[in-house]
Amino acid sequence: MSGRIERIRSALLAALQPQSLEIEDDSHRHAGHAGARDGRGHFNVDIVSTAFAGKGPLARHRAVYAALGEMMETDIHALSIKARTPDEAS
Repeated sequence: MSGRIERIRSALLAALQPQSLEIEDDSHRHAGHAGARDGRGHFNVDIVSTAFAGKGPLARHRAVYAALGEMMETDIHALSIKARTPDEAS
């Protein structure tokens, strides 16, 4: 597993205590893309957490972005997020 994925995983585990977390590095599909030239990656995150209860999609995405903090500027160019509560995931 890549170092970036491990840093993303650690940040999301600490901030949102997810019941389920899947992270996919999709950077290889964007090779040569203008946004990939700076070395940052493209990632897909599927996260299930009770922290999302009572929050709409925008608030859920903001929570993920906040958990990742500086990585959004240094490591991540694009992030696809699927954020659900445990009830929504079942």
